[in-house]
Amino acid sequence: MCYIPFGGIRIKKLKPPQQKDIIMKIKDAVKITHTLSKPGKMPGPAYSISAKNCITGAKLAKIPGSVCAGCYALKGRYMFKNTKSAHQLRQESLDHPQWVEAMAVQIKSHKWFRWHDAGDLQSVQHLNNIISVCKLTPGTMHWLPTREAQILKEFTPDMIPSNLIIRLSSHMINQGPAKQWPHTSTVTDGEGRTCPAPDQGGICGECRSCWDRDTKNVCYGKH
Repeated sequence: MCYIPFGGIRIKKLKPPQQKDIIMKIKDAVKITHTLSKPGKMPGPAYSISAKNCITGAKLAKIPGSVCAGCYALKGRYMFKNTKSAHQLRQESLDHPQWVEAMAVQIKSHKWFRWHDAGDLQSVQHLNNIISVCKLTPGTMHWLPTREAQILKEFTPDMIPSNLIIRLSSHMINQGPAKQWPHTSTVTDGEGRTCPAPDQGGICGECRSCWDRDTKNVCYGKH
């Protein structure tokens, strides 16, 4: 194995298993990657690491008017001891040689999945490993929002499996969609919001726009 350094941490380049090779039990997968997270608004589980380890987001959190200023993942329940412990365990597992298989085992029975309800991509290899997980879970639709434009520069849209939607998120409130990636997300403190969650008890409900390839941009209201 070799390491591909980029940004936050060094993550091993792994040889992804094939679907027929996945025989790991969920209880053993949890020992490797820790559990999935369960954000209440989502139609399925998610995966989170500490927002303090965001490469770009940690810088934006210090800039007034940025989407990351006052980040929801740096307060509230995300500051509970058990949540911070879970984030740390997941972070430490990213270079485990069986990370791809262990994630696929936990995700494959779910129809909808979100990457990083807290935290963000840590390296090019981190995204490569996520892509391998998506290929092993073809029955699951994956959504991955990210601000790591430098990491996405190493990829083209045709490298992304059809069951993975990566949305490049704009940095500033009321900023337009990014131009360099086909699927994006923005945040507004005024008109133009397209996310219906605030109108339906803070949950996705029947909406699946974030996972929809025909929806080029999703505009959220400022938290």
